[in-house]
Amino acid sequence: MKLPMVRRNSWLLVATALLTVLGTGSAGADVAWQKVGDDARSGVSGLAYEGPSEDGTGVRALAVQDNKRSGQRRLSRITHRAGSDDIAPLTWDGPEPVDLEAIEAIPGMPGEYLALTGRGIVFRLKVAGSTATVVDYTPLPAIGEGDDFESLALVAQNGHLAVLWADRGAGQDRPATLYAAPLTFAAWGQPLFGAVTRRAYRAAYPLGEGVRHISDISVTASGRIITSSAADAGDDGPFDSAVSDAGRVTVSAAGRVRVTLAADPTVLGTYPQYKIEAVECLPGSADALLGTDDENLGGYVGTEPFCAS
Repeated sequence: MKLPMVRRNSWLLVATALLTVLGTGSAGADVAWQKVGDDARSGVSGLAYEGPSEDGTGVRALAVQDNKRSGQRRLSRITHRAGSDDIAPLTWDGPEPVDLEAIEAIPGMPGEYLALTGRGIVFRLKVAGSTATVVDYTPLPAIGEGDDFESLALVAQNGHLAVLWADRGAGQDRPATLYAAPLTFAAWGQPLFGAVTRRAYRAAYPLGEGVRHISDISVTASGRIITSSAADAGDDGPFDSAVSDAGRVTVSAAGRVRVTLAADPTVLGTYPQYKIEAVECLPGSADALLGTDDENLGGYVGTEPFCAS
């Protein structure tokens, strides 16, 4: 995983210089990354908080893997503690997705989740023990030409649910498109989407042709939108990432969803050598659980204090 020292130092100098210009953020050097995967089939493409660990010393999260072949792992449970992580694959019961990229717990429905593929198919899951059962699945609404999705977030405010997702974008010529809509469920379990709004978004870091402007989304209790962005030069890297404060979402008492994106997103941290594809604000905490999918180099998780309301 380690880059040669000269290259590693050059990445850190670039990150430090940019943050000096922005006047905010950290270089991410203090993250205690813990390895959870060894190859391209075991990185972390998305995370959803499941609950505290049984012994109370850590947290459990569900992690999706972006595998595409039948029989490959789709979902794992990570128990994250200081100094060690336990990883256990879950059994997928139902139609197999191709290229899972994000997962989110459904507020107010314990044990139920939405998972999203890169092409925009949403799977509703019920997780019990070591099995995830597909309840239903449906395409996202308003899929644009060339959209490639890596992110999903659910918001509960004023007795209503809303869902956010984004086309990741590609380089300077294609910003991300952040979508938002009210969310309800049919009696048989299918997710139902209300009126969709769209906002264009450009990451402040990384820059260049390989940037994915939004590689994941999480929302704090007060409605702050926390995004990750990533640059990928190939299956062996080099990679680069950032986490940013991108704006705010509100859901009115009438269920209307409003998204306001920052003209100049605040970079909270940068992560040379890592490709962050998962950001999950932990309930009742200021911490975000971060996950990486570093392709042939595997995957890592760590925490950063980015989610204070």
